[in-house]
Amino acid sequence: MAAAVALVGAWEGLRTKAYRDAVGVPTVCFGETRGVKMGDRYTVDECKAMLGDGLADFEQGIRKCLKAPDRIPDKTYVAFLSLAYNIGQWGFCKSSVARYVNAYADSHRMSDLRRACDRLLAFNKAGGRKLQGLVNRRRDEHRLCMEGTREKTVTGVE
Repeated sequence: MAAAVALVGAWEGLRTKAYRDAVGVPTVCFGETRGVKMGDRYTVDECKAMLGDGLADFEQGIRKCLKAPDRIPDKTYVAFLSLAYNIGQWGFCKSSVARYVNAYADSHRMSDLRRACDRLLAFNKAGGRKLQGLVNRRRDEHRLCMEGTREKTVTGVE
């Protein structure tokens, strides 16, 4: 989980006072939107705890829609978790990324997993607008995802 915290934390950035994100959703800390109201404030330690708890929740959510989550290489899994944190569990589970990951579970073909990695790049818009920050984030997730497809072993996210 430490790799996921580092990746998501770096891309989400830290803001201890609630603000409106690119599409107007009240957001705080490391991109947390659940239950946030404008005017909310948190300490850095509270934000770090919120990120860890949030990632654990999102991981549980995406595991429910993936056929064989434990077969996904670690780095690849972290990239998918980062996407899910950014677009939501439901968005991830209904995405082409999840479809290709599940095709990989059925086929055991690494090409299906690489297609899932390639689909990460499509999630670069917010409110219908392409955002350079999302383009950059997706490139970083894609790089990590593809590194994972070259791993020889899968040990699970720690």
